[in-house]
Amino acid sequence: MTGLTIGRLRVDGATLHYEVRGSGPLLLLIPGGAGDAASYDGIADDLAVDHTVASYDPRGMSRSPLDDPQAPQRVAQHADDAFRLLELLSPDAPARVVGCSSGAIVALHLLTTHPERIERAVVHEPPVVEVLPDAAEHRALLARVQDTFRREGLMPAVAEFAAGLRRPGAGEPVAAEAAIRLPPQAAARSERTMANMPYFLGCIVPSFMAYVPDVDRLAALSDRLVLAGGADSRGELPYRPAAFLAERCGTELTHFPGGHTGLSTHPAEFAGLLRGLLHKDAERPEDR
Repeated sequence: MTGLTIGRLRVDGATLHYEVRGSGPLLLLIPGGAGDAASYDGIADDLAVDHTVASYDPRGMSRSPLDDPQAPQRVAQHADDAFRLLELLSPDAPARVVGCSSGAIVALHLLTTHPERIERAVVHEPPVVEVLPDAAEHRALLARVQDTFRREGLMPAVAEFAAGLRRPGAGEPVAAEAAIRLPPQAAARSERTMANMPYFLGCIVPSFMAYVPDVDRLAALSDRLVLAGGADSRGELPYRPAAFLAERCGTELTHFPGGHTGLSTHPAEFAGLLRGLLHKDAERPEDR
């Protein structure tokens, strides 16, 4: 993590911790799940060879405290936080954006509301389950998870949630493992992730998975949108909305190595494919 600069940005209702390294066009990395800026440590230095790479702790996570810890969380507000970072770090030029999981939902909303600020958005498995034909089943899952959380506590609710994410007949999903344990060399990150889990499960999951993206708007912006899924997570719940959106937008679904958490399990391969996508020749889209 050579050349790492750490900053703080005051936004409405929170103070964001952000980290910047490298030089070149801005690449904003939006964390997902209970993760924070360190979620991207495995790939950030590789990407910083030719980008100014910024990541951050989303509001309420780790080192980005909320003014009111009980405040409801909305995708639109999280996307506005990302927009404020773009305005701070790349005020004069569009940026490239990458989001994974719940961070991918933020990236989708950011693209639809501020397309003039986005040159390319890569979104990996955004769990926008409301676009699916069986959305009612997933609403029921989320209700069960919240009920389990209230009655039995965090870890039973995590297990309920993880079971609902995996495809029928599959073993324990990587997503569930990554939510509660991380590589040994990242002890501090692991502690922060665990500390974030009650907030993630209680505040982020129900709000973000109820979010309905503007599919027609995304289709109109498909020239700067890359929808992605894990090669090993086909059929799992977070994968399915990405595949659905790719079909609706008339684009191919890009497959990254690993499953829902391929960013953590296959960092070198993930970074290599991501660099290729970011450098893929394309005319800069006109403002919409």
